[in-house]
Amino acid sequence: MVIGFVGLGIMGKPMAKNLCRAGYTLIVNDHHKENVDELVQAGARSGDLKQIGMESDVVITMLPNSPQVKDVMLGENGIAGYMKKGTCFIDMSSINPVDSRYIGDVLKEKGIDMLDAPVSGGEPKAIDGTVAFMVGGDEKTFDKYKQILTHMGSSVTRCGELGAGNTTKLANQIIVACNIQAVSESFILAKKAGVDPERVFEAIKGGLAGSTVMNAKVPMMIEDNVEPGFRVDLHIKDLNNALECAHSVGAPVPMTAQVQEIMQYLHNNGDGSSDHSAIIHYYEKLADTKL
Repeated sequence: MVIGFVGLGIMGKPMAKNLCRAGYTLIVNDHHKENVDELVQAGARSGDLKQIGMESDVVITMLPNSPQVKDVMLGENGIAGYMKKGTCFIDMSSINPVDSRYIGDVLKEKGIDMLDAPVSGGEPKAIDGTVAFMVGGDEKTFDKYKQILTHMGSSVTRCGELGAGNTTKLANQIIVACNIQAVSESFILAKKAGVDPERVFEAIKGGLAGSTVMNAKVPMMIEDNVEPGFRVDLHIKDLNNALECAHSVGAPVPMTAQVQEIMQYLHNNGDGSSDHSAIIHYYEKLADTKL
């Protein structure tokens, strides 16, 4: 099976490498030549969008947002114009579910199947192949292509029809963002009250307040390590999509709106490319203290 893979960023590059290790033939494309060269070293070959469309049985994208996915797939000289009937498009980008369904409708007219399959787990899990996939699409298509996803993730769950994957991802991103906010707020409280944050972490991580988010982010906060596993600016994009989706369906999301404002502050004050654990910087500024 030939897989075309577009988007070799923080997440896409290690995930594409995992497909190479699994024995798939990969044709890759990215704006950054050094990322393409790295995949070629791992066994893939480089190709333009036309080659990817013409030669691939499955096309995968891992791109920042809806406009990039639409442009790559449906724009002038987009991949969809060269794909054969009976092939499949798997979009692993995190985009608005409305856009997923629109792209899927266009592809369906061309006889091309589609799954939306955003992921959660950040760079470490992308590297070791243990991300969680949230997938939308019809069950037959899901069953046919699920195995490809298992080489990149330890959890692959069909959430419903096309668009359900990205709806689930929006819910995931709300929970992650609000969890990081709560962790930041509580650990600054402990610090201001004179309690060692490391002891607080050890005391509560095994209880009800413990979480995967806390285990991953608190050590980074204590070390002031904001090397991005998931950038603030990307989380802003996801929360914008969550707010837009929520407004369209009438769902109340006041916590999401608040944490989005905090992340926007970070973006405006030099932390847009930092890991989203940099939310701690907002609370450090307000409290005039360092964790």
